[in-house]
Amino acid sequence: MRGCTRLRRWLGWHGGLMSDWVHIQADSGEELMQLHHFSIVKQQAGGGVRFGITVKEFAVPPPGQRLRFYAEADKAVNQKTAAFVPCGWGQSLFSALGDCVRLIRQFPYEGTD
Repeated sequence: MRGCTRLRRWLGWHGGLMSDWVHIQADSGEELMQLHHFSIVKQQAGGGVRFGITVKEFAVPPPGQRLRFYAEADKAVNQKTAAFVPCGWGQSLFSALGDCVRLIRQFPYEGTD
């Protein structure tokens, strides 16, 4: 039984089960969230470009959404054609982060940073 408690606690910390903090939110309008920070270096001809990615884990999906995880990069890509900031929504941290990273890899960074 002790092993099951450890497993449940580990899953709660790593996205398998909902963590206790989500129960603190009293109203969905509060949009309580936990922030997860990541970094990736995009390799391209001019050298590596570091992107910071923030994943927001909402206690409950925000109004108009069904998904709890939203990832967004700290800078735009594809600036010379149609600039946009890579992002992604998902049912899990893995899914949202994966979508954001895929867009960073797919489009060139053409900024001056």
